[in-house]
Amino acid sequence: MTNTFYKYIYILFVIFLSACMGSKKDKTVDEIFAQGKIDPKLVPTGIGYVPVQPFFVGFSHPVDVLVGYDEMLYVVDDMGLHILDQAGRKQQTIAFKNASDVTQDRRLHTYVAATVDITIGGNTKNVAAVYHLINTAIGQYQIIDTLIHPFCDESRTGSGFRITDEKVRFSGLACTADNRLYVSRTGSENKDPIANPDNIILIFNSEGKYTGFTNGLNPLNPSLKSVLGISSIATFAAPPQRVFGMNPSNDIMLLQADPRNDIEFRALWVKQFNDIDLGEIFTENSSLFNFDTSKADNFLYKPRRFSNPQDIYIAPDQTNYIFIVDADNNKLYQFTNKGYEGANPSATSGLKKQQIVSFGSLGEGPLQFNQPSGVCYFKKVVYVADKNNNRICRYKLSTDLE
Repeated sequence: MTNTFYKYIYILFVIFLSACMGSKKDKTVDEIFAQGKIDPKLVPTGIGYVPVQPFFVGFSHPVDVLVGYDEMLYVVDDMGLHILDQAGRKQQTIAFKNASDVTQDRRLHTYVAATVDITIGGNTKNVAAVYHLINTAIGQYQIIDTLIHPFCDESRTGSGFRITDEKVRFSGLACTADNRLYVSRTGSENKDPIANPDNIILIFNSEGKYTGFTNGLNPLNPSLKSVLGISSIATFAAPPQRVFGMNPSNDIMLLQADPRNDIEFRALWVKQFNDIDLGEIFTENSSLFNFDTSKADNFLYKPRRFSNPQDIYIAPDQTNYIFIVDADNNKLYQFTNKGYEGANPSATSGLKKQQIVSFGSLGEGPLQFNQPSGVCYFKKVVYVADKNNNRICRYKLSTDLE
């Protein structure tokens, strides 16, 4: 009788323990373990990127992707702005016309570049706009401000609306550590002696007030500080929040996608400094011409390195890697902050040079793309908006696999 009693107690204990730990048939447990799956057949023998499955699907031509400071995933596509959790489950979709870019500042304020319809002289005009949103992570978003071209640019005050203003677009957004907002602009009017050129980067403070532009950059001729058809901009402040403060730099990295110009250097790092007489000035970063072949085999500033670069992102962790996606080359590139292409070799490899990990070709495979148009990085995972494959791809360096 006693043995039978203890057997029953043991069986009940096992059932209770299994319930606490989760059974193999538990739907929630299975869902969790399905995220971040690595196919061992795709792990390279050396250092390289490995697809993290599953890729996120259900988008219509996604052109930008961001993991915000709130750790939500933001995707911009034909429908507008999608907000997802880290498992790729859609929480909300906010409709925006012609949405092209998204960023977030340290206050968890979200900005979306798109267009807005306005009435001028009795006619409806569709013009460039930046929407300023709050509470996006909790599903109760509010649009608290809208920057509308050309009226948000104080240099255009009093000059009226031009026919060419309908062709102007806000092509890139980026925030600094002090919540300043950079907005890149493209267009055709670049010779006005008074107003800012169309091809420029506008600067707004945290309250949305225009404070200036990237003075010193050339909107007309290719150079190491030109701004010809900017497709993307990036700053050195990005999530997650840092305990000891973020990079305070106001430098900008930008991409030039203008197909009408023979542009030797389509990816540029422009440095900001303050001049006593001229105020805030932006200029070239010539240090990236240090082509140290003992440390790398390829470089960011190698002439004609890119064909149609669409997005750029700077890793905020200790790697400081620079990521670029090129829509024509169907490729993801990775560089160090010294402009060397590649990733740091593993400590046990004995190698001294950066190891090339850039990859991609045209196709639908896990290491292929069809016009990649957006890229971001969060906690050692690279996200790519694979536009014409209608998906968000995820990758991790093989040396970061646990």
